[in-house]
Amino acid sequence: MASSCPSSAFDSATHSSPSPPKPTLATQTAVAIASDSTSSNRSPLNSYSPFPRVKSCDVYLGFCGRRPPLLRFVKWLRAELEMLGLRCFAVDRRRCRDAHAHSVAKVAMDAAAVGVVLVTRKSFSNPYGVEEMRWFLERKNLVPVFFGLSQGDCTARDVIERKGELWERFGGQLWNAYGGIEEEWKQVVDGVSRSAVMLEVNPGNFRDRIFDAVLLLGSQLGRRSMVEKVQRWREMAVEELPFPRNINFVGRKSELAKLEMMLFGDFEGSPEEYIEIRARDAHRRDTVMARNSTSNSGTQKGRIAKKNVEIKAKGKEPVVWKESEEEIEMQGTWSSELPVRHRRMRNAMTTSYRRGVACICGESGIGKTELLLEFAYKFSQSYKRVLWVSGESRYLRQNYLKLLPLLGVDVAIGTEMFSQRNGPRSFKELEADAIGKVRRELMRDIPFLLVIDNLESEKDWWDGSSIMELLPRFGGETHIIISSRLPRVLNIMPLRLSYLSAAEAMILMKGRVTELPTEDANALRIIEEKLGRLPLGLALVRAILSELPIGPLKLLDMINQMPYRELKFSRKKDLVMKQNPSLVQLLDVCFSILDNAQKPSKLATKMVGVSNWFAPSAIPISMLAIAASTSSAKHCRTRFFKRCFHYLSCTTRELNVSISEAEASSTLVRFSVARESTRMGHISFHSIIKIYAHERDDNSSAFSIIKAIEKEGNLQEHADHIWSACFLLFKFGIDPGVIDFPERDLLSFIRRFALPLASLTFTNLSLCNAALELLRVSTEALEALEDSFLSKATSAQDKTKCSKNPRSRSSIESDPLIYLDLASLRAILLETRAKFMLQGGQYDIGEQLCRTAVSIKEVIYGCEHPQTQATRETMERLYFKLSFKIRISRIVYGCGNSVSTVVLQGNTDGILDDLNRAVDDGVNTYKASL
Repeated sequence: MASSCPSSAFDSATHSSPSPPKPTLATQTAVAIASDSTSSNRSPLNSYSPFPRVKSCDVYLGFCGRRPPLLRFVKWLRAELEMLGLRCFAVDRRRCRDAHAHSVAKVAMDAAAVGVVLVTRKSFSNPYGVEEMRWFLERKNLVPVFFGLSQGDCTARDVIERKGELWERFGGQLWNAYGGIEEEWKQVVDGVSRSAVMLEVNPGNFRDRIFDAVLLLGSQLGRRSMVEKVQRWREMAVEELPFPRNINFVGRKSELAKLEMMLFGDFEGSPEEYIEIRARDAHRRDTVMARNSTSNSGTQKGRIAKKNVEIKAKGKEPVVWKESEEEIEMQGTWSSELPVRHRRMRNAMTTSYRRGVACICGESGIGKTELLLEFAYKFSQSYKRVLWVSGESRYLRQNYLKLLPLLGVDVAIGTEMFSQRNGPRSFKELEADAIGKVRRELMRDIPFLLVIDNLESEKDWWDGSSIMELLPRFGGETHIIISSRLPRVLNIMPLRLSYLSAAEAMILMKGRVTELPTEDANALRIIEEKLGRLPLGLALVRAILSELPIGPLKLLDMINQMPYRELKFSRKKDLVMKQNPSLVQLLDVCFSILDNAQKPSKLATKMVGVSNWFAPSAIPISMLAIAASTSSAKHCRTRFFKRCFHYLSCTTRELNVSISEAEASSTLVRFSVARESTRMGHISFHSIIKIYAHERDDNSSAFSIIKAIEKEGNLQEHADHIWSACFLLFKFGIDPGVIDFPERDLLSFIRRFALPLASLTFTNLSLCNAALELLRVSTEALEALEDSFLSKATSAQDKTKCSKNPRSRSSIESDPLIYLDLASLRAILLETRAKFMLQGGQYDIGEQLCRTAVSIKEVIYGCEHPQTQATRETMERLYFKLSFKIRISRIVYGCGNSVSTVVLQGNTDGILDDLNRAVDDGVNTYKASL
């Protein structure tokens, strides 16, 4: 059970009466919390409920202050302790008004096994904070957590004499602030400074100190499971981000500050330096409106409007959070003072955001992922974990549900297949339940950062549902950042990324070079204008200049001499390359360099060529190399290198040897064509590079990914890439397959990868629709192959009758084992689909599928074969469930209103008689055992 003292009881401290909470802190006001670990509804720090009687308490958590970072830390620590099974009582006693609240807090202090006190600069002038430290020091169970100061700062003499930068301003005879005794106060301060426990918290180590505190408390309380769980969390956090931090990240200070403001709402720097909410013209128009409104308003409203006009004239409009249940808008405080007609005119200019969520929009290659990555690394300690989800439409839902094991939740379908209502749940309910588990974990008081990178659509590719069904409630401790090329996502005002400034673009291109000759600097400026300051192109320029012994002037000459090839960019995502021909020429130069440097194998460029067929996630280098070695793609060769070979002779002589896959991948990373992944032995490619590689090669290289997966594919590690191969092989919806696979290879792929992938997707991720669709298209592929076999057999028989040649045989006669394997595999797929239908309650469809599977197995194995019998048992079970469902429906619907709800559980023996008796007796709700 969770409880708290009323938020209205906060301002009755005996020595002072603090002012009411500011609007910006309304959702984070500190109150007392007494909670039980068994409660599923954890009260936020500003919830209201009466205090219960404190029976037992594992951890007493005392703090003082209302600063948002302090409150986030307290809520996070309390939520972690509760989730791990500890009973925690968190309180700011200075905010409790009545004697009952104080007495309950005292009882909790006495009952607590461990006392955690957050020590801030205000703690030594707070009588309750000093009392808490003294109480637990005497009992030798104090765990001080120094928040915003170090343990070395807590020396009584330094505080009294105002020594040091901190106490020069806030020090002095602090015991006088509450009428305390000097000696007792000194003993407490010096006792804290000599404590063997030293947990010093600052904004850059929240996560580490939370884990340290939990480990310490778990050890002191003898909770070994707590220690093991925290250690596992720390191990999992090593690879929480997909890419290493970009050491060449340039600019974007304003965007980072805006992101911080959108998510945290308590930007502690100078927002006016980076954030401009509206244009100057809007400021002038609104200023005129405000002045006109003051002439017809009362004296008090006039003063308020005048004050706001003066603030606005300085370009420093105050920004506060306006809260509601569904969304929180960031507006100027002055807008509510305008007349209604002026507010209506101003609606089009208002900038609104949803608190805790931000959307970054911009064209491909503008640097959206780089900005997300920099923010995630910069603020990673403010979250328990950064959850990075790739937003490509085909993979979004499964990527989201893959967060479950990272959150410590098991979603495997088993005993949960049956609901407490009417037997088995539908597939939609199963998927919604799995998604709900992720959402519930993200809606605790534990902060996570959910990053959805490169969102392609607001609708799910599989069923058209909105992505809002995936996201947790906005305004909680979990923050959400979405990047997309879409102009707007979820009706949220986006943060649109623009191009880098000229100075930032120059820094990005020249790298570590501090000074350049005038000719080279001018050449870089020309290249910058040609590329439109696109960060992706500028990074390629930097890489080429760093890896080759050429200067900017020679590189510009190479780009100008490279003939522009008219590539057929047809898709919407190819607009960047359509509108930027210089980028295509730069890529031609880069790939020509790689081609010439890696004769005769050209492994690096072949690896790029086949990368387009893999999934958007990181690709194993070994699998990429296998696909490249089997690729028959023809690479573009021009006479360009013959004209400028003297520029590259020094470098190409060194690299003109057969290179390994590790060297090839390293070369791609050094030239910024590929990106290194945090997963060992994996690399990634930008979508622009993949599009260019796809247009450079034909579809013949798509065959190579199947061969690579067959050789090194692993279902647990490479599920995304196996899905990508399935999209190439089978026809999903209106998307046709790309590859015509040989019969033997197709059967092997379905048996080894497609069928296990469907089972894994259904069982471990609860993605029922995707799994069933994969089984369906695999079955259709086998049926088409079987029709082809039969048509060839018929044709061969006709030719045999006409020619009377005994050597002419049908495909079935020439290779009967293939046809037998085909029929057997088709029966397995049908039976698997039937079993899934059984779990989803679709008995009629499952019974038809299973009946077909039985017919096939009877022909192949015989009626008495164990496999045939097993399939027949499944069919009989489906038939019984279907007939039983029909009979129950007739009874329930035939009784009118006398039975409103029927709940079926357990064994079916005697259920019909029981239901008939229930109907006769007029029972409204009847529970029986199925």
